Amino acid sequence: MSTLKWAATNADSLLADLDLPPAAYRALLKLRGRSEAGGRISIDQAALGELLGLSRPSVNAALRELELAKLVKKVRNGVYQINPMLAGYSCPEDAEAAVKAMPKADRLDNRNYVASYHKAVAAYQDQLAEQRKKRAALAAARKAAADKRRGSLHAVG
Repeated sequence: MSTLKWAATNADSLLADLDLPPAAYRALLKLRGRSEAGGRISIDQAALGELLGLSRPSVNAALRELELAKLVKKVRNGVYQINPMLAGYSCPEDAEAAVKAMPKADRLDNRNYVASYHKAVAAYQDQLAEQRKKRAALAAARKAAADKRRGSLHAVG
């Protein structure tokens, strides 16, 4: 249980506007509750999945949504950083300093924040669609090459 007392903002209404998947909200709340002062948390995806009762693919998808929304950033495997405006702090001065130090584009009070999230999601979906097309084209090319090889084989007899 966290003993942190200060947060830079109450962002509940803003988070609702993002319309994140339920697993992402649950992951965010669990991460916030287990974070250190300043928002750093050490937890791997398997442990987070166990805490939430989610499969690894569901945890991956939830964390990806949180990253697209700039609410959580992966520092390295097993280490995440909660957006400074959502993180808890030991005192209000630390909260204020952390928010002042962050890029304006990552701030939750940026008037384009929600639109930026939706744009990031759309770009990610486009990237996935492009990857699917490339995999399908590669599979079709392999099949065509295999069919061509089979067509050039002769029965010996």
